[in-house]
Amino acid sequence: MKQIRKNARRVLFCLCGLFFLLVAYGAYSITTSGGRWFSSSLNTFARKQRDNVIAGDLTDRNGVVLASTDAEGKRTYHQDAQVRTACVHITGDRNGNVTKSMDRVQAAYLYGFNMSFPERLSYMFAGIPRKGDNVQLTVDSHLAAYAASIFPKDKSGAVVVMNYKTGEVLTEQSFPNFDPQGTASALAKKPYTNRAIDGLNAPGSTFKIVTAASAVANLGDYATRTFHCDGLLQLGNRTVTDAGTNLEENKITQHGELNLLRAFQVSCNNTFARIALTLGDQKLRRTAEDFGFNDNFLFRDLIVENSSYPTVNRTDGEIAWTGAGQSALQVSPLHMCLVASAVANRGVMMEPRMLLRAASQGGSVREKFSAKVYRKPLTESQAGVLKEYMRAVVTGGTGTAAQIPGVKVCGKTGSAELDRQEDTNAWFVGFLDEEKSPYALAVVVEDAGGGGAVAAPIARQLFQWLLSNGYGG
Repeated sequence: MKQIRKNARRVLFCLCGLFFLLVAYGAYSITTSGGRWFSSSLNTFARKQRDNVIAGDLTDRNGVVLASTDAEGKRTYHQDAQVRTACVHITGDRNGNVTKSMDRVQAAYLYGFNMSFPERLSYMFAGIPRKGDNVQLTVDSHLAAYAASIFPKDKSGAVVVMNYKTGEVLTEQSFPNFDPQGTASALAKKPYTNRAIDGLNAPGSTFKIVTAASAVANLGDYATRTFHCDGLLQLGNRTVTDAGTNLEENKITQHGELNLLRAFQVSCNNTFARIALTLGDQKLRRTAEDFGFNDNFLFRDLIVENSSYPTVNRTDGEIAWTGAGQSALQVSPLHMCLVASAVANRGVMMEPRMLLRAASQGGSVREKFSAKVYRKPLTESQAGVLKEYMRAVVTGGTGTAAQIPGVKVCGKTGSAELDRQEDTNAWFVGFLDEEKSPYALAVVVEDAGGGGAVAAPIARQLFQWLLSNGYGG
């Protein structure tokens, strides 16, 4: 009998321990990734709360109301159609089609989940419906409207702009967009996916930032080593070619002898393919993972699709094309903006944030912005080398269309080839190397052509807008 009691106590202690572990894990999950829980369509408790609470307002960093709730309980958006359409993937829409919007991710505040018991009682005694907290975002609605006005009207893609020192996201937009108050017929194209955070595609030559970082970290003679590009690198059934090559017309782009800086500046695929083979898949993958590839993103304010560095079918041909930004690489525009931000911020990658302030209807602050380091993929000296390389791209390489006189613009272009597209996806990622204007961006225009010709001019216009509208120090 004593042994039975002893065993029963052991089982009880184990069950209690497991219960407390479950509670602790639940608390940790809500703290670190509560936005995922509150935004889930499977969360019936959250849906019920939404039915009983008037949602608070969403405002931009300047206090402009982006989303509110009218007397009938219907969600309304900015009165200017251009602004509300530009911000739809940020705010969300009436029907909840944009599943990772701030209306959903910030539901814990907007729908009063964090309301204290005395606050709930005050609403009950007053006999009025409860109203959730107001949430101020880091975004600038005027910047979003401007970005939408210059983005090619007939193209899909994304724009991300952020402060690389703090992680504040000034805009993250997806195209095509739509009016969140539009009719069903107007939404026939169903452009609900937020390509800025969910649009996984090959990064093209923008990934050469990562390959170059791996070379700087692992090749002791990276600064003096030279490479030869004869335009073709045959590896089994894969052939690495450079932009402008047309084998049917026997037209081959060749760069000849060049060092790493020059190869980065002119975006030489052959050189970066050879660098990937020299490094080996393990070292290149390790550097990519230092930048966040193959990680499970658990950001506080954004639900971002995980980027991936391929781990299967790693033939020489695949490794070579990975070094040039192709193969089975998958990355979102926001993640590539973080990669550029790490270079700009002396090797430190900040967590992207969109919550500036959450406050009750009475003005009591629930939470306010706090910066947090996500990871440190580079040493300060390595970041300095890559900053020099990215500056060279804009001053005399493939990204000259991003130049602004008197301003230090750094960047990297990309032209990613995808199956079933007539043209390449045009990429530009870069930043302002200006102490008082610490801003980075990523621009992707799908099925549009070369990054230098299509995306870089958009980046230049966005940088110019920032410098002219209060973000220039």
